[in-house]
Amino acid sequence: MSLPPEKASELKEIIHQQLLKMDVHGRIREVLAETIREELAPEHQQLSTEDLIKALRQRGIIDDVMKELKFVSDVNETERTSAPKPSTHFVEREPPVLKKTNIDPTRRYLYLQVLGGKAFLEHLQEPEPLPGQICSTFTLCLHFRNQRFRSKPVPCACEPDFQDGFLLEIHKDSLGDGSKMVDATTMLSICDPVHMVLIKTDTFGETTLVASYFLEWRSVLAAENGITNVAVELLGVGTESKVSVGVLNIRLEMYPQLNKTLSSEITSTQFTLERQKTAEKERLFLVYAKQWWREYLQIRPTHNARLVKIFAQDENGVNRPVCSYVRPLRAGRLLDTPRQAARFVSVLGHERAPVIGGGGGKQEQWCTLLAFLCRNKDDCEDHANLLCSLLLGFGLEAFVCVGTKAKGVPHTWVMTCGSDETITFWESLTGHRYLHRPINPDEPPLAEQPKPLYPYRTIGCIFNHQKFFGNCQPSDAVEVCVFDLHDESKWKPMSAEAIKSVCPPGSTSSVPPFPPLCASTIDAAVTSNEIEVQLRILVSEHRKDLGLSTVWDDQLSYLLSPALAAYELERTTGVSAGNEEFQDAVRRAVPDGHTFKGFPIHFVHRNARRAFATCLRSPFCEEIICCRGDQVRLAVRVRVFTYPESACAVWIMFACKYRSVL
Repeated sequence: MSLPPEKASELKEIIHQQLLKMDVHGRIREVLAETIREELAPEHQQLSTEDLIKALRQRGIIDDVMKELKFVSDVNETERTSAPKPSTHFVEREPPVLKKTNIDPTRRYLYLQVLGGKAFLEHLQEPEPLPGQICSTFTLCLHFRNQRFRSKPVPCACEPDFQDGFLLEIHKDSLGDGSKMVDATTMLSICDPVHMVLIKTDTFGETTLVASYFLEWRSVLAAENGITNVAVELLGVGTESKVSVGVLNIRLEMYPQLNKTLSSEITSTQFTLERQKTAEKERLFLVYAKQWWREYLQIRPTHNARLVKIFAQDENGVNRPVCSYVRPLRAGRLLDTPRQAARFVSVLGHERAPVIGGGGGKQEQWCTLLAFLCRNKDDCEDHANLLCSLLLGFGLEAFVCVGTKAKGVPHTWVMTCGSDETITFWESLTGHRYLHRPINPDEPPLAEQPKPLYPYRTIGCIFNHQKFFGNCQPSDAVEVCVFDLHDESKWKPMSAEAIKSVCPPGSTSSVPPFPPLCASTIDAAVTSNEIEVQLRILVSEHRKDLGLSTVWDDQLSYLLSPALAAYELERTTGVSAGNEEFQDAVRRAVPDGHTFKGFPIHFVHRNARRAFATCLRSPFCEEIICCRGDQVRLAVRVRVFTYPESACAVWIMFACKYRSVL
């Protein structure tokens, strides 16, 4: 590929500047003198170019130069370790190569390098992984000004070998004139931190949130040559938020270099002013919240027992107003409808925050969105916050509801208010929707009342990014609750101005900005095929242990596909379609005198062995897998439906047909 002359000269200039910066010419002179002295003195022979290049390569100088000249952007782990392509799936895949980033010379960039970690003492006794051995890994996820990056996974160790570079564009959200090169003073006003989340993935593919850290990158603006090295101490999460988990060595560098750096006094003064401003706003909001709560309790003493949540702790143990966990989030072209958004949130894993010790108490921990998305699972509060944000992004009037389910278990879900005053509840863990029609307790006893289908019992408060309402109706039971939010005798509102002061975009608070959603990196057809092959092996081995032979019917397996597609469509849209064609196809495939049995099941993980163990616990499925009889033919079909953030819905259907001899 030939470059145009102006590009070629520009490239030569960049390489020349880099060589000067690394003092490569001086190092070559040293190697040349050393090589002549050590190797050529006895023979006095001529030194060839090949000899010199060999000497430079042996001393690692060429590798150093090539490393410095390369900017490598994030390539997702699954692209690098993609599964072999089955012969049934005709998709040409490019060989896994590291992507190079084009640098726009009119923009400012921050080059963030992670140069290893140390003091991860929990992994002090971790043995060195053998070549090819599956081991637990660390992955570092970054978010900065609408850009997301993910490091290569590295084996867990006391000193994990992180060696990654990320090129962060300072201009990503244009500050007015996008073509103008920002100077140090303008960049000092960009208070967005680099949010870093460290995830541990164990040998079974289960993810754990290790640390969440907000890196103040602007110290590089006062650094000499625009380069600074920082040792970042990572603290744990939840109950361990005051405990150090390890240290990352980070190098920050500005590209292009700043013509004029700031003094450290200016940067430290700016940071102090920002902290003071934020602290004052948060103090005033706390004073207001206490006053609001006192007024709320004076309405009715029993309000003290209602679930009215004004503040919630994040993964770092920081108390934030609940309204700051929600804001309108647009999914671009990744999600098309609000119901699809609800389906996406429901297939993210559900897991309560871990508690050290017994007692059955629930650990209170809400997560920032980046930590939730990188981990791909969390508690119901994070699911509800994400669903509410997505529904707000789709233009609906959505609120997060805080209340209880059966037996008084605390729970959060989402509510939307229609323009015709229709109230709809959305369960973020399942994607189910329920219409709310309140029961009128003043009606005569024999009057017909609506029967609630939802699992919710009480409701204490509702909120979104702009509003907060405390339920002050005589009863907090959901079934009799009237959602007339304009009636202050039923819902006590908080000041919109007070909420705006501590929640973006009206604040410059410590609340982290929302990251964009990322497209799935899972190949649905390849993954479906892999899980199906593994399940066939597991079924055959299980039947072999029972002394049974296994004969697979590929045609019957294929006929199960429409049913799985229909199940997912119904979960997403609430509409069932295609059942008649599926039943007709099965009737044609099963001869007279034969019996057909099928068992569909749904998972949100891709672990075939774990799915098979779950299936065997169902007596219906075990009856199919362990089927005995005449002319037994087995079938299994797997269909993976992918969603953003590499979340997926996995549908599996086991089936058998056999000759009835009774």
